[in-house]
Amino acid sequence: MKATIRDKLERMADRHEEIGAQLADPDVATDPSHFAELSREYARLEPVVQDLRAYREAADNAAHAEAMLADSDAEIRALAEEELESARSELEALEQRLQRHLIPRDPNDERNIFLEIRAGTGGDEAALFAGDLFRMYARYAERKGWQTEIFSAREGEHGGYREIIARIEGRGAYSRLKFESGAHRVQRVPATESQGRIHTSTCTVAVLPELEEVDTIQVDPNELRVDTFRSSGAGGQHVNTTDSAVRITHLPTGMVVECQEERSQNKNRAKAMAFLQARLTEQERARQESERSEERRLAVGTGERSERIRTYNFPQGRVTDHRIGLTLYKIEQITEGDLDAVIEPLINEHQAEVLAQVAEGAG
Repeated sequence: MKATIRDKLERMADRHEEIGAQLADPDVATDPSHFAELSREYARLEPVVQDLRAYREAADNAAHAEAMLADSDAEIRALAEEELESARSELEALEQRLQRHLIPRDPNDERNIFLEIRAGTGGDEAALFAGDLFRMYARYAERKGWQTEIFSAREGEHGGYREIIARIEGRGAYSRLKFESGAHRVQRVPATESQGRIHTSTCTVAVLPELEEVDTIQVDPNELRVDTFRSSGAGGQHVNTTDSAVRITHLPTGMVVECQEERSQNKNRAKAMAFLQARLTEQERARQESERSEERRLAVGTGERSERIRTYNFPQGRVTDHRIGLTLYKIEQITEGDLDAVIEPLINEHQAEVLAQVAEGAG
């Protein structure tokens, strides 16, 4: 392990010990918010300390085994070789784990998300595909024990959605789904196709973290136009005779959001405002990211909606993620919610890229 990387890990372990002492201080406990912040940092550093302790033990075992190689007894030397091989293998695995602790933490990873799916080219088939994508994400969320709530939806003429916006609530939702933003393409024979020809349709997906109020861009109320209208009720739900649905237009950008899923106009307005702020914040983040894109491009791509990221080819039973060249012949499982088969390789590729940058910076 490079000395610079080892130093960084040692400083993290020192910080863990320092926080432990602070948490034991009665004066710190009088400030609940500060105590909670320290507790979260302490918990994040705990795995680093455990892995570093295991690394030290493995290093000691390797040094002891190397010393035994000089023994005059052949049996002891043979035993030492076995122990040294085992210790070196453990050291290599632990070094990889320790380096992952140096990956900068995304502050949004644990947050809930807003999920936007919009039908693109392909007409009715694109709308049906949007419905399939939403069902895929909803089932994935169900597997994770997360809650999915539809904010607004415009249904297609023959099923599916021209546009659907939902909120997914669950710990780590953003960390698992943040690489889903982009253009998704489907290749299949539509049910209405009498000649059996394969059609290609697209949808765009955007995944936005739900931000705390302190993190969001502050919006001037004078820059908003708020309209109310009668809820149509996505899928026939919550239909009522009052103007409870809310549409908010951000005049400087022309951005429009709406929510019609609650019976209460005030609740719909609050939810629509939260979504608007998330979109405005993401827009600003994307602007800043584009300014730095030439300096730092991640292997999984920029996440821009115009970027084609994945193709679902039903005749071949194939799902291809174009960013990392991943092809899986398990389209039914994936579209039924078994998304980890795609998500894990994306996360691993992202981590490998960042680790390479960490190692380069530590060189």
